[in-house]
Amino acid sequence: MADPRAVLREVFGYADFRVGQAEAVEAVLAGRDAVVLLPTSAGKSLCYQVPAIANARDGSGTTLVISPLIALMRDQVDALVGRGIAAAAIHSHQEDDEQREVIGRFVRGELALLYVSPERATLDSFKRLLARAPVALIAIDEAHCVSQWGHDFRPEYMRLAELREVRRLADVPMIAVTATATPRVTAELVRSLGLRDPALVRGDFRRANLAFSVRHVRTDDERLAATIDALDRAGMRGRTGNGRAIIYCSTRKKTEAVAGELRASGFAAGHYHAGRTALARDRMHDAFSLGRTRVLVATSAFGMGVDFPDVRLTIHFQTPGSVEAYYQEAGRAGRDGLPSACLMLFGPGDLVTQRRLGERDGSLDARLEDALREIERYAQARQCRQQILCGHFTGADDHAACGTCDACIDPDGLAAPPESEPIEVLGTAEQQVILDALGHLGRAIGKGTLAKALRGSRAKDVVARGLVHIPQHGTLAQHTEQSLVATMEQLVRDRRLVRRGKKYPTIALPGPRAPKQVAGAPATRPRKSSPRTPRIANTIRFALDTYRKQKARQLKWKAYMVFQRSVITAIDARRPRSKDELAQIPGLGPAKIARFGDDILAVVRRHADP
Repeated sequence: MADPRAVLREVFGYADFRVGQAEAVEAVLAGRDAVVLLPTSAGKSLCYQVPAIANARDGSGTTLVISPLIALMRDQVDALVGRGIAAAAIHSHQEDDEQREVIGRFVRGELALLYVSPERATLDSFKRLLARAPVALIAIDEAHCVSQWGHDFRPEYMRLAELREVRRLADVPMIAVTATATPRVTAELVRSLGLRDPALVRGDFRRANLAFSVRHVRTDDERLAATIDALDRAGMRGRTGNGRAIIYCSTRKKTEAVAGELRASGFAAGHYHAGRTALARDRMHDAFSLGRTRVLVATSAFGMGVDFPDVRLTIHFQTPGSVEAYYQEAGRAGRDGLPSACLMLFGPGDLVTQRRLGERDGSLDARLEDALREIERYAQARQCRQQILCGHFTGADDHAACGTCDACIDPDGLAAPPESEPIEVLGTAEQQVILDALGHLGRAIGKGTLAKALRGSRAKDVVARGLVHIPQHGTLAQHTEQSLVATMEQLVRDRRLVRRGKKYPTIALPGPRAPKQVAGAPATRPRKSSPRTPRIANTIRFALDTYRKQKARQLKWKAYMVFQRSVITAIDARRPRSKDELAQIPGLGPAKIARFGDDILAVVRRHADP
């Protein structure tokens, strides 16, 4: 059998496995099922990629990888092909000829890894294909999607146990990997996938290089001020510099608003959400990848598979719907091991937003209520943040304090949650005012905008929509905006109001829709010029970084697929003069050296000290 450590060294350029990886690799190579729970950035993919390559070298067959996203498949396939590994994917964005070519290579046993979606994997036609092809291992990536208690539940994942019904796959080992499975989710995925006495590999969920913190806020102005302060402290102002930041919002509308405010404040910020066209999303992804946009404001659509090593800061502008979602999104910071920060902004309105987003037919599922209680407990806690996060995923309470979060650094100065009035549903008289206002308006309107108008606001959006002219303007000024919104939600549940629209949800009186009124286009905010940071001196690091970005554009890869920043740092420190010396750089394997080695050495020679 091929030596997995030799595969790790020769293909991936690493001297030894990290915590948990060796145990997982040994289990599946011994023919045993496995569940791998490792935190983000801990190298989960290697737990099935190394045995896949070892099996292929032995002629045992292909590893079938079930992956939830086409973008994730593409990234992993490109990275493997760049290392000289026979990997491919079958997905809906391919032409028929390309799919036929991949299927042919799969049936002939020429592939080390084949990536498919869970939907394709459970098709009868694909199962018939599996009966003709040699398969050595089944890998389930992002396995928490199997569980109804997981934050990314995908019903199709629950059918993956059917793969074992294919005769040739009955005894093939299966490995399930995830970064965000609680004990409850782990038990369900073992049961749903039909795993047989699986080896359970659980890593250390601490992220020693991440400093977690929570800040309690009341208004969007406070949120924006806290966000700008955190971005400035992370050195994100201007279009050039080291590192990048991701800011997560709960709604598409909020991502656009926050990105606009940040651009006006001098940050190179863009926004990303599922409501944008595919072309706009691709362009924004490329701009962020290449560093032209250093701050990305996004919904959870910028999710699984996001892998940029130098994210120095993640901010949750609004609290997410679960601890699992928070840990996965915050964990995109500091994947290169360097110190990074994770800030969550929390206000009472955040839970209202999450309940609205999670409602189905006017009610909230019990598991979503449980998830909201857990994220609220995290936000309100006065103990080590990483202790809470680790305990959530392991079920244990003996984790050491991190020493870097806000609760550890200054427990006495930890801001107490601001006391807030309970959010109440208003009475019959106030409800009638809301109904009268909508009747007078004669069209649908956003809840927040209407609440502002009823409180007497003359904000830009209130004026632009003509709400300052309705008789009810300012008649409910004594009530909070949250109470007014909660009352509108209750009117929707009582079916006295209806929701309209998905991208930008609004409320209206039941009945036929009024004709659309064409409003004048709002004036666009003039763009402020952002201060530019002087470019880095013409050093080896800068030259190598420029080279890898150029190669990434040529190959249509992400920059880290050429080589990672840690490789640049090691080359700068060691100044290799030959390919033998390059082979000693961690993270460079023979395939990368064969492809890029001469160019790297030429850069070193050009910038070597005289």
